[in-house]
Amino acid sequence: MKFSEIAFTVYPATNLAESRAFYEGVLGLTPGLVSLFGDHGGWVEYEIGAHVLAIGQTEGMNPSPDGPSCGLECEDFEATVASLKQAGVKFSMEPFDTPVCRMAMVLDPAGNVLIIHKRKPGHH
Repeated sequence: MKFSEIAFTVYPATNLAESRAFYEGVLGLTPGLVSLFGDHGGWVEYEIGAHVLAIGQTEGMNPSPDGPSCGLECEDFEATVASLKQAGVKFSMEPFDTPVCRMAMVLDPAGNVLIIHKRKPGHH
């Protein structure tokens, strides 16, 4: 087997409208593909660079703070954290330093972990 890229990363949503308000209103992401399934959920994709972060509300997809997580690289870590706190976003792990980055973990409306991340100079 050989893979050429990650097509997308998806986070399960329990309430698509509430999740969209977070990803679009709080994080400022712009939706690309939006596919609604009537009253039964849907799928929304956000293009970030060459990658796609999606949210989906459908049977068989269940949110979990213990599942995989996506790290979003931000330009200004401190300003991003301050903005998230001002918006009332719940932090599951407050900002901390590693040898290569500064990061924090927040929860989306469904309880999924999302990593806010800033690489230190010289690391990619």
